[in-house]
Amino acid sequence: MPDLPLETPRARLQRHLPQAEALQLIPEAMARKYLAIPLRVNEHVLRVAMANPADILALEALGTHSQMRIETEAANVEEILEAIDFNYKSYDEIERQISNIKLPDEEADDRFRLDNVAEAPVAQVLALIIDEAVKARASDIHLQTQEDKLRVRYRIDGVLHDTLSLPLATAALLISRIKILASMNIADHHRPQDGQFSVKTKGHKSIDIRVGTVPTVYGEMATLRLLDKSRAIMTLSELGFLPASLTKYEEMLKVPYGMILISGPTGAGKTTTLYASVNCLDCVGRNIITIEDPVEYRFKNIGQIQVNTRAELTFASGLRSILRLDPNVILVGEIRDAETAEIAVQAALTGHLVLSSIHANDAVGVVLRLLDLGIEPFLVSSALIGVVSQRMVRQICPDCARPTSAPLPEQITYKEELGEERSEFLYGSGCKSCAHTGYRGRSGIFEILGISDDIRTMVLKGTTATQLRAKAIEEGMTPLIKDGMLKVKADITTPSEVLRNAYTAD
Repeated sequence: MPDLPLETPRARLQRHLPQAEALQLIPEAMARKYLAIPLRVNEHVLRVAMANPADILALEALGTHSQMRIETEAANVEEILEAIDFNYKSYDEIERQISNIKLPDEEADDRFRLDNVAEAPVAQVLALIIDEAVKARASDIHLQTQEDKLRVRYRIDGVLHDTLSLPLATAALLISRIKILASMNIADHHRPQDGQFSVKTKGHKSIDIRVGTVPTVYGEMATLRLLDKSRAIMTLSELGFLPASLTKYEEMLKVPYGMILISGPTGAGKTTTLYASVNCLDCVGRNIITIEDPVEYRFKNIGQIQVNTRAELTFASGLRSILRLDPNVILVGEIRDAETAEIAVQAALTGHLVLSSIHANDAVGVVLRLLDLGIEPFLVSSALIGVVSQRMVRQICPDCARPTSAPLPEQITYKEELGEERSEFLYGSGCKSCAHTGYRGRSGIFEILGISDDIRTMVLKGTTATQLRAKAIEEGMTPLIKDGMLKVKADITTPSEVLRNAYTAD
């Protein structure tokens, strides 16, 4: 009979990671059935974390299957499910399913592909690749055809990681399977295509997937963007604003009309900030309408419009239509051209609060970008409430963080920004919890430019970017790199991560 301890301490599953040999003794299906995760083996004893350590039937089943004596620890259901998702990898199963696929030769026609992509092995391989990406917290899956293989990469915390190498012959079948799911043209291999579909993962998460394919010299490649519908929209306080910056930005959102712009490169978290901003506004007493490309998350009590170029619904034409719908707040996914910029500025000047994103290197660069798009200086100075420039930096993994001596350039930059000498900083040494990267999760760093009367005057006079930036800093704007170093001081990220992301046009 398995031992039942009188006291069952809560297992710290992320800090005491399961041994590989322990995981091999209990299959994933059994672990999920009994809400139990094997932790470690000591001679003929298997230690298991369980949601209910007093479940005699579960203990008997685990003991019989492993042929070992079971000792238990208590853990809550969420901890166990997260540990199962994280520790049971499906790569062996992917290889097994691939061995069952009838691989086409180079001259196989589309009918052969269409017949074969409906088979269980191809569908199962794609499902497993998506499941593993969700487990790894990936935002994107890259399926890249190369000369001799199909390269599978996951983007985790903004950085791509090689995950799998599959036979090149599987590429056509997998991409055909993706095209069928996303209602794309399976017979067209010569033009870029895009689409979307939804799946449910093993953990019963509902995931929306945006797909883009493009022909390359070695065949088609595909990128899948994963949008977890079960993930709650983040609040402003969760984005990584420092207290003073958060207060400043919240004050901007209280202004009844005008324009607030979020800038940064692709992947900097602009959409997340826009969504968090809209989410904190009064959706009952105000009419809030968005136009996006695409609509990534859906809100209650907010009208959301998706760009559809085939129906001639662009940001500019959609924005014109929105103005006839009596809006109070308008969210424009991105200002890409002069026409959209002009309509957005006019909307901001005629009693609407307009939120949008725009590509620029820093906060002052946004002002210059609007001028480059042909917006008159007096309109820019009148319409703008403020600008936020942002980047995403990876957070130090809490499970393997330890003080480490920093390279000299990092020490020098830290001292230049904060005026403090420091030779050691917290770094992640790399562990299973963070996929041996030293980082887990991301946080934003921000540069917030409030449009004061003095800055409005400088814009009207055509002052240079350097002078505008100097004035903004004099008025209290915290530059991106300094905001990042303040997060280094708080042991949130590392100096190297800030330096990798927080460049400016200076």
